[in-house]
Amino acid sequence: MHYLTLPFFKEVEQAQSILLAGAGGGFDIFCGLPLYFGLRDQGKQVHLANVSFSPLFSATGRWLSPALMEVTAATQGNSRYFPEMYLAQWFAAQSEQVPIYCFERTGVQPLLTAYQTLIDLLHVDAIILIDGGTDSLMRGDEPGLGTPEEDIASIAAVHQLPLAHKLLLCLGFGIDTFHGVCHAHFLEAVAELARRDAFLGTWSLTKEMPEVQRYREVIEAVLRAMPKHPSIVSTSILAALDGLFGDVHSTGRTAGSTLFINALMTLYWCFRLDPVAQRILYLNDILHTQTIRDLTYAIELFRTTLPATKGWVNLPI
Repeated sequence: MHYLTLPFFKEVEQAQSILLAGAGGGFDIFCGLPLYFGLRDQGKQVHLANVSFSPLFSATGRWLSPALMEVTAATQGNSRYFPEMYLAQWFAAQSEQVPIYCFERTGVQPLLTAYQTLIDLLHVDAIILIDGGTDSLMRGDEPGLGTPEEDIASIAAVHQLPLAHKLLLCLGFGIDTFHGVCHAHFLEAVAELARRDAFLGTWSLTKEMPEVQRYREVIEAVLRAMPKHPSIVSTSILAALDGLFGDVHSTGRTAGSTLFINALMTLYWCFRLDPVAQRILYLNDILHTQTIRDLTYAIELFRTTLPATKGWVNLPI
């Protein structure tokens, strides 16, 4: 049955110390938890990191670099919104001590230093970035980029690291329509990456999988701890896993919009990271950035130089 092995799993077969990192912050790292549980069950060391939207400067934890904090179950911080802290606490309730390495929302250069710190500390030989959604594949000339800053900073930083195995996973096809992303352009990007031998396949999560059941348990526990800050991405994926379909709203945050919950939201889309980075039209414009403000300005400036953006394309299905 080896001929049915997805290229993604061949790519990480020899890796022993894997860093799973939420590329876009917030709940992105949670989208990697089914994979985390699965890889760990294979005997691999797997570490968790995430761009944090919580104010780390007011939290307790060990600073490993100017933009990197180790968050544990003992960390104290903003109780209203700190998913990484609550994730570490969930692990502690399972009698596991799993630190979550939190990156500040920053420019590419501090993020690059933070990633190199983790490589040295954890002897990382593979990095897998996780995007909850699909806006990480927007190259810059699409009609809407979603919320690109954190995703693109993560991709640009990891692109510069001297590792053989650097991958990107997207989970939640269709969810970023809420943020203005045209998914025809996502599929166009997948086709381009396939031509460059950078598309490593897709596979579906189902609610029967033990790894997915644990993922659901974590999400529900963290959402109970932060009831005023539900994740649009995570609640949409859980709804799709339950077989819900169409304009189904699991959180009031999406009120007034039209959703399309469907089975495609449960697919992992897998890519080699370097070709993803190389197709970003403004990559060289952001490599020097130090702050998130620098990054936002560079993207906005690039957009003003475009003679036109691509038009919106409705999927003909």
